[in-house]
Amino acid sequence: PRLRSGAAGRLVEGRRAHHVQGSADPMAMRPPDPKYVLRGTGASVNTLHFCCRDQVDCDPILFSGSANGLIHTWNLKTRRADTVLESHDSKSILWVQTLQQRDALISQGRDSFVCIWDLAEGRTAVLDRIPLDSYGFCQCSLLDKGVGSNLLALPGGDLSEVKIIDLPNKAPVWILKPPVDAKLGMPMCLKIWQPTSSTRPLILIGYEDGSVTLWDVSEKKMLSRLTCHKEPIMCLDFDPGKVKGISGSSENALGSWGLDTQQNLKLQNMVELVNSGIAHVCLRQDKKIVATAGWDQRVRVFGWRKLKPLAVLHYHTASVHCVAFSDHSAPSERLMAAGSKDQRISLWSLYNES
Repeated sequence: PRLRSGAAGRLVEGRRAHHVQGSADPMAMRPPDPKYVLRGTGASVNTLHFCCRDQVDCDPILFSGSANGLIHTWNLKTRRADTVLESHDSKSILWVQTLQQRDALISQGRDSFVCIWDLAEGRTAVLDRIPLDSYGFCQCSLLDKGVGSNLLALPGGDLSEVKIIDLPNKAPVWILKPPVDAKLGMPMCLKIWQPTSSTRPLILIGYEDGSVTLWDVSEKKMLSRLTCHKEPIMCLDFDPGKVKGISGSSENALGSWGLDTQQNLKLQNMVELVNSGIAHVCLRQDKKIVATAGWDQRVRVFGWRKLKPLAVLHYHTASVHCVAFSDHSAPSERLMAAGSKDQRISLWSLYNES
């Protein structure tokens, strides 16, 4: 069954929704089941990326990257893997994303390389390999500049350093180095984005010391710093329209923060969770809901405007490592996927009536 919006379809922090006053809907008596489940990755699922926008003669697909170095291309109509890419010397895959179209894939592995793939017409060729200076777990972040041009943000070689390179020519464009006395630790997560009111890209960086920082990339300047967690920041996402972001860490709290008119980071809300450990956080494209992947085997769903808890989904039997929302053009077809250490990918239909 599909989870419906509103109190009648809600499961909040492990309490059955029939405890919500006025709830009489039998759908509220138990959490929803996944729409379906994908199996066969052979290892923990670390990263997910949908490619579902209308394309002639193309089925919607989901890319998954696993701890055994395999990248699966899942056909969401047949619910089977069309292709399996063996990559990164069998080291764990940290991140996958497409470059403008489904036939051009970019992946990051624990072998300290970023690979660019040609998947057109059934090919599975690595066109280029970009060496990384970091052996950590920080995922890269991609900004589409249009006309085949991208900026790729990646962790640098020195502690706290982040590099921005231009694709496809791989030329280093900027290197961001915090002041020596900042003591931020390693970068843990990145989000590069383009404000609508400016041509200058900005980047948000979550650090080991629990700080989120905002940088003007062109000026190589840190504009603001906010310490919003006591533990290293594991993940963040950002809504440029509302100039508001969200972050999670190894503690039992989600932090939401925004930018004021002077581009200063300001804490807005802290949401306490029952259990510790948020591995990943993801905003849906329409910016109505946000989902988190928990170390406690649960996916939590919140309303984005007020971070109101909407659902706790407990299907997986091990830590959930990643969540992603599909980019279907039709809202009714939208899906959410969750990947877990239990080697399964669950797909859900949530709050997609409009």
